[in-house]
Amino acid sequence: MATLAKADFLTAADLAAWQDGRWARQRERVQASPLYRRLWAGRKAPARLADLPALPLSDKAMLRASQRATPPFGDYLAVEPEAIVRIHRTSGTTGEAMNIALSAEDAADTATVGARAQAAAGLGPGHRVVHCLNYQLWMGGFTDHTTLEATGAAVIPFGVGNSEKLVQTIRDLGITAISCTPSYPAVLERTIATHFPGLSPRDLGLGLGLFGGEAGLDDPAFRGRLESIWGFKARNANYGVSDVFCNFAGQCEQQTDLHFMGLDVLWPELIEPEIGDVLPWREGATGELVLTHLERACQPLARFRTGDIVELTGLGRCVCGRHAPRFRVIGRSDDMVVVRGLNVFPTTVAAALGSFAELSAEYRIRLAGGGPYDALPVEAELAIGQVISAGLADAIAARIKREIGATARVTLLPPGSLPRTEGKTRRVVREGGSS
Repeated sequence: MATLAKADFLTAADLAAWQDGRWARQRERVQASPLYRRLWAGRKAPARLADLPALPLSDKAMLRASQRATPPFGDYLAVEPEAIVRIHRTSGTTGEAMNIALSAEDAADTATVGARAQAAAGLGPGHRVVHCLNYQLWMGGFTDHTTLEATGAAVIPFGVGNSEKLVQTIRDLGITAISCTPSYPAVLERTIATHFPGLSPRDLGLGLGLFGGEAGLDDPAFRGRLESIWGFKARNANYGVSDVFCNFAGQCEQQTDLHFMGLDVLWPELIEPEIGDVLPWREGATGELVLTHLERACQPLARFRTGDIVELTGLGRCVCGRHAPRFRVIGRSDDMVVVRGLNVFPTTVAAALGSFAELSAEYRIRLAGGGPYDALPVEAELAIGQVISAGLADAIAARIKREIGATARVTLLPPGSLPRTEGKTRRVVREGGSS
């Protein structure tokens, strides 16, 4: 195994020698990749990690093109096919699905790093956690299952579908924690109301909700609603980038920002998303997260643009004892909507909507054409028992204007109008295009 024990508790100075040693080997893997040889046009990977910005950035479009030209894994596969022990496909939320290959060492590293995030959120021996992400090819299924097991918890591999059976399983097995997307509890709430009269979500006795796969928990109102209805502690315990590591960040029990748990296997940078200039890695900095593998056998990546816009919120020691950097995800660059020159992300819209008790947590930003836009078209769903009242849409639009600065056109929808999903929920819908 190529990870460093308790890396999330080590300082940057403590990690430096390890990172340099890992990169000395990893740079040879990356340089052997035809994809990176083309991209770098004969240049060599630098010996020092600090010199990486001299190389061009890579991105998802390059990986897609590589896999189309050299199926199924692309010409950045750095091992013989016999070394592959696990194959996943990405969810394809932001485009065509990608094939991801793992060696035995890659799989072990992934489980170890992901377990740090789950353990920081409070999962460990004695817990029974039901895992409700899709096991059909997606890394969030089986590979995330291994991260849960690596904490010492007992894992129930439920997957998605048959929510009625899930409720009964939680009751029968005395399950104490659930791992799913933030939007999935709304599906279960509807199931409980329909098929289990007299039962409330709190009656299931879940003490811990471990969430990932989509945004939501950064909104205090949404988090508070989950905890109030279910009676569990809601933790963002599963942040990752499938092409890189499926889970390398999660919040601890003491605060709500994400700890970057993988500094022994990943080298992070921040860039200005429009022009790609490197930004200082310091508290308060905001930019697109770029990642380089320090350890990855099968499909090593260097200076890979994640598309996630993040803010670094802490680089010092956390009250939990970890020195792992803390950050908050503002949104994805491909979910960003430009409204009269203002960059708007769904997470900021969700925060504004969350202040209205009349609304459920469901909303969509439905766009026509390619933009830019004069106003933000928002569909907001009413909470159960609520009816459309005079002035509510205007009040919501005013809140969005005050908190975000964008003019919004708000359409109110009856309760239950927007679909619930067991997988990732798409908040931005581009008519005639991808979302």
